[in-house]
Amino acid sequence: MASYNRIILMGNLTRDPELTYTPSGMAVCKFGMATNHRRKDAQGNVKEEVCFVDCTLFGKGGEIFKQYMAKGKSALVEGRLDYQTWQAQDGTKRSKHAVIVDNFQFLGGRGEGGAGGGYNQDADA
Repeated sequence: MASYNRIILMGNLTRDPELTYTPSGMAVCKFGMATNHRRKDAQGNVKEEVCFVDCTLFGKGGEIFKQYMAKGKSALVEGRLDYQTWQAQDGTKRSKHAVIVDNFQFLGGRGEGGAGGGYNQDADA
């Protein structure tokens, strides 16, 4: 069976990126993004829906992203969906989808995220 797992999102960061390191020294950058979708309801009123997405970026790209991005800035990210499960403190099973980012592009003006800057993980390999 064929499969394809690719996602492209353009939106604004909902929080400042958090940068940590694994015991082996690999950078792990976590951040949230919000994307908007406008549609008309049955009465013709415009409704705006917001989708909040957690994202993770590994390696040198994570360090670059943390250096230049902050809450409210715009970015375009490309990666794959990842299904994550865990057990909460109260014992319930929890799950969510998140994006593992491979490539990104800063959007906005120079003071708003460095227009034109970006990162391609394949270029590091």
